[in-house]
Amino acid sequence: MSEPSVWQQRIAGEWHGKPSLFDATGTWVGFEQVTRSSVFENGTTTYYMDGGLEAGGPLAGRFRLGAPFAFGVIDSDADRVYTGPDFYGTGQPYGGFVDAHYYSPGWQVDLNTWNQTIGDLQVYSSLMYQGPAIVAAFNGLYTREAAKVEQWIADETANGPASFILPTKTAGAYRGTCELYGADQKPGGTVDITVELEPITLLRTRHHVTWTGALERRHTVEVRRDGFRSFYEGPGAWGNAQAYGRANYPSLHFTDVGKLKGREFMVDATQGMGAGRTLAVVYQLFEGGRPAAVVHGVLTWSSS
Repeated sequence: MSEPSVWQQRIAGEWHGKPSLFDATGTWVGFEQVTRSSVFENGTTTYYMDGGLEAGGPLAGRFRLGAPFAFGVIDSDADRVYTGPDFYGTGQPYGGFVDAHYYSPGWQVDLNTWNQTIGDLQVYSSLMYQGPAIVAAFNGLYTREAAKVEQWIADETANGPASFILPTKTAGAYRGTCELYGADQKPGGTVDITVELEPITLLRTRHHVTWTGALERRHTVEVRRDGFRSFYEGPGAWGNAQAYGRANYPSLHFTDVGKLKGREFMVDATQGMGAGRTLAVVYQLFEGGRPAAVVHGVLTWSSS
């Protein structure tokens, strides 16, 4: 390829972050301060990642390595292929979001990494597996604005362990316009999403969800939170979710053939202050087991 792909151009530059490490239960255990870049040169793309693990508990031995990562990438807006030696697998871009599945011989885990790029902000998470079982999760925010790096790292140190908790005593709604992509990775228009919250108790909230535009859907569901876990208990959807810090991962089954898996990241959540006002969301939609669409964007809170 003589020119970098659209996705490669979107992620150009050096990104800085301090993602948090969580164990399989959602308990915060440490940080990985990271500098990473994806360099296109002479028709070849190489990905570099230099970081150091702080703390980590029982997971430290698995995720603390003595050298930076580097691996080749076959650059494409269809399939990005990671050719090793430090990561092997593929990633599929959907506009400003990439869904990557690959294996790390150093960490000895299978990863599903989601990167949502919003200008100079990157919302990052990796769920890491041993077979079908979650081993751990990394997530955090990255910037490529050099002037912000020092304060950015300080903020991520303070807020990385913050928990995903929606408003529990104030009614209101998260609203925003999101981008829609088909299973073929082609743009399909925009979707206006509204998630109205009707608190019932400190641990139970009724969600009235409306999607309009290029994709129409609406449902009401009662959501019960139990620590880092949530349960969606009908009538319009059934399922559960697991949170790792500021990121919540719902898995929902609707009352028709539809199914949803997603990530809802509280970009501005802070330690001890509860819910944030800004949600960066990614939703993968399925018809039964068949991939149907990807929706991603930003939702902003306003109280009733």
